[in-house]
Amino acid sequence: MKNKSLIIKGMTCASCAKAVERHVGKVTGVNSANVNLATEKLNVEYDEALTDISNIYEAIRNAGYDVEEATESNIREVNIPILGMSCASCAKSNERAIGKLPGIIEVSVNYATEKAHVVYDSSKTRLSEIRHAIENAGYKPLDIEEGEKTDHEKDLREKERNTLWKKFILSVIFTVPLFYISMGHMVNLPIPNIINPSIHPLNFALTQLALVIPSMIAGYQFYTIGFSRLVKFEPNMDSLIAIGTSAAFVYGMYAIYQIILGYSHFAHELYFESIGVIITLILLGRYLEAVTKGKTSESIKKLMGLTPKTATVIIDDEEMVIPVDEVEVGDILVVKPGERIPVDGVVVEGRTSIDESMLTGESIPVEKNEGSNVVGASINKNGTIKFKATRVGKDTTLANIIKFVEDAQGSKAPIARAADVIAGYFVPAVIIIAIVAAIGWRLAGESTIFVLTIFVSILVIACPCALGLATPTAIMVGTGKGAELGVLFKNGEALETAHKTNVIVFDKTGTITEGEPKVTDIITVNGVDEDELLQLSASAERSSEHPLGEAIVNYAKERNLSFLPFEHFEAIPGEGIEVIINGKNVLIGNKKLMTDRNIEMTKEAQAERLANEGKTPMFIAIDKKEAGIIAVADVIKPSSKQAIEILHNMGIEVAMITGDNKRTAHAIAKQVGIDRVMSEVLPQDKAKEVIKLQQEGLKVAMVGDGINDAPALAQADTGIAIGSGTDVAIESADIVLMKSDLMDVPTAIQLSKKTIRNIKENLFWAFAYNTAGIPIAAGLLYIFGGPLLNPMIAAGAMAFSSISVLTNALRLKRFKNI
Repeated sequence: MKNKSLIIKGMTCASCAKAVERHVGKVTGVNSANVNLATEKLNVEYDEALTDISNIYEAIRNAGYDVEEATESNIREVNIPILGMSCASCAKSNERAIGKLPGIIEVSVNYATEKAHVVYDSSKTRLSEIRHAIENAGYKPLDIEEGEKTDHEKDLREKERNTLWKKFILSVIFTVPLFYISMGHMVNLPIPNIINPSIHPLNFALTQLALVIPSMIAGYQFYTIGFSRLVKFEPNMDSLIAIGTSAAFVYGMYAIYQIILGYSHFAHELYFESIGVIITLILLGRYLEAVTKGKTSESIKKLMGLTPKTATVIIDDEEMVIPVDEVEVGDILVVKPGERIPVDGVVVEGRTSIDESMLTGESIPVEKNEGSNVVGASINKNGTIKFKATRVGKDTTLANIIKFVEDAQGSKAPIARAADVIAGYFVPAVIIIAIVAAIGWRLAGESTIFVLTIFVSILVIACPCALGLATPTAIMVGTGKGAELGVLFKNGEALETAHKTNVIVFDKTGTITEGEPKVTDIITVNGVDEDELLQLSASAERSSEHPLGEAIVNYAKERNLSFLPFEHFEAIPGEGIEVIINGKNVLIGNKKLMTDRNIEMTKEAQAERLANEGKTPMFIAIDKKEAGIIAVADVIKPSSKQAIEILHNMGIEVAMITGDNKRTAHAIAKQVGIDRVMSEVLPQDKAKEVIKLQQEGLKVAMVGDGINDAPALAQADTGIAIGSGTDVAIESADIVLMKSDLMDVPTAIQLSKKTIRNIKENLFWAFAYNTAGIPIAAGLLYIFGGPLLNPMIAAGAMAFSSISVLTNALRLKRFKNI
């Protein structure tokens, strides 16, 4: 399967996009075709064996549109942090502003992470133009991210939080006395006569005016941003606050004018305290939201803080401490007990144990000696080691993990699209509802103050923030938690798709099994000692390059057996080897070799049993007499059976795909409880087997580690790569398991389920809140004899809705391994 991104010219509406999708979808070999109208981009996946890109071009032109392929050399992908967004509508405004530029292939603005992910053709638009578009939309673009957050951005985010807190405190200082003065006399609280509304109504009104102005100044951005968005016909949450409080302020000024004219009863119709309380509560909500959003990305911050700032490098036989950024591939580094490994490398001297929990989630230290790989940011526990740097900077394992997690946190899951669309239309709809409701109540004969209460309450209680935060915050926490557990989701779509899986296909070698043959059984006959049989066999196989022979050699080393010199070695193709050791004629091979040499065998039943268990029995004869059998097998990983049992308990069917013969494949499958076996499958046919399952209507997850698994990983609905596997497999997959432990497969599925459930809960409460809140604010309860919603309560409810969504998402941090 091949993926292409094409630019479509001439589309004007959603119907155009659907027309392109229909025409391209009819081309034989096209697996999927998705058009993004905002970016005028077609993403098409097709089988090169069945169709050519020219056929897709022709289909697009037949539909009545022009097409152009984005040249890879000009394609750039950037993440631009943005300051000043207050709700999901702001994110949509930025998307629209950037999407209008020529050469924009893809743009996605994530309100929770406050970043714009932009893919563009640098030959048609420049980065400065994208930044300028963001500024014109009324927001502030920060430094471009190059893999991890800049210190400058972190400082700005912290400064923004501190500024919000200071504004909140300032507003509180003036709002508390304002609220006391305006409401205190109603409950007989003492108020100085000079500002008593019954004695000096004008003083009473002017005092409130003086106290509300500092609060409005503290919330000045609501007005500057809100009205600027309104003028551009792209209103946001700030617009609702600005319109509502401004209307109340204008009416308050009118009331003061009436008091001056002698109508003192207007002193009881001032609305200044509502303005102060609304601004104060919303500033508090924004501050708590900023703090909580910071907590959703704590996992990534922890990862970023793990890399040491310096490294000890050996230069001209002397140890020198240099910044870790200056370490080059090939440098020899020294790490002492208690220090963190600065970069990835290979041990060249020394022995130690290393805590790799930051990578795998496993707290037990891993033994390392000469030739062992070490990973940057892991902790050296006891011995001093020297190692050679193999990956530095952005190429280290930790840097790649951070990139995976950041990409996933910045991406949008398909479930977010509906919420994004609704958020885009939400604010204009609320303004219309507020105006219609106000006019309706006025026509019904209600007073101006009543109508103003309705108008302000509707504007203030509406909250697109909750809708905009529902999905991205859950994805941020879910992917961050996955990273802590050694399960890396590459994007939000992978996190969403994984929970739909109903069949998982495991590659056998290196996935269910260790991937390296090992000696499993030794059977001796005719009085031959087990160590003698193993020593002779290993000495004979030492010159063989066959992996089964290598397994025997390695096992002899584990048993600390010495190797005997041989006098003659002969490989017998398809049968085995013949070797003379210390004058003894040693034959090692299959049953055919023994039959051809007329060796009488008495252990054929045991050999058959071993073969049925998926093991390879190797017959040994010494001086033309049967000596025994050594069985070798690619042993099953300790966690494979347990992982498959858990998947069965989750209602997921488990299949295995392998190139092995049927008997071996079924033997392995029986041991671990596999439901469906696909044996004798050629590497190039693995993807076809996945397609067959998909054609049965199944959602398929593929788990593999090799280059030959890459096409199947890409074809599957969810590709899961073993972290110790090849780079190609990891690139092709949607999820990467850093521990190479199959127990993390059910963990990934379960984390996906929990995250999607969390998203659905968030969306439900966000929709339910607005569905119930707006009618109540419009006076629904009042019609049936209930109370009228006070705008101050509406402001508190609005702030609470966003905080509740964020808090619910943070519950995912409690998720634990299965």
